[in-house]
Amino acid sequence: MKEFTQIKENCLYIRDLNKAKNFYHHKLGLPIIHHKEDKHIFFKVGTSVLLCFNPDDSKLKTSPPPHFAEGNQHFAFEVNQNDYQAVKNKMLNLGITIIDTMVWGEGQESFYFHDPENNILEVVPTGVWN
Repeated sequence: MKEFTQIKENCLYIRDLNKAKNFYHHKLGLPIIHHKEDKHIFFKVGTSVLLCFNPDDSKLKTSPPPHFAEGNQHFAFEVNQNDYQAVKNKMLNLGITIIDTMVWGEGQESFYFHDPENNILEVVPTGVWN
């Protein structure tokens, strides 16, 4: 639908929500919107929300409908082109291992790294998918 303006929420399924809190909040600096012990933790990312659900809890829900996933999930953070290299350096300084880089059609680079649950996260500069 052309009326859609963005993906407002992105969801990961993470069993150890304390590790998620330490990584996403304490290490990456994402503000916590809501946290319910052993159930879920939500983070603010720009104008979007990163939802982290414990799959053992969320697959049993009746409302919202049950949902969960297994395996390595993926999403990308977008940063301003001018901030890309500084963010990459900051990740390295935080001890985060970059596991891969890609150069896209317009010559823009992105990089990949793991979160504590082994999900595949990426940082892309603005303009990659324009």
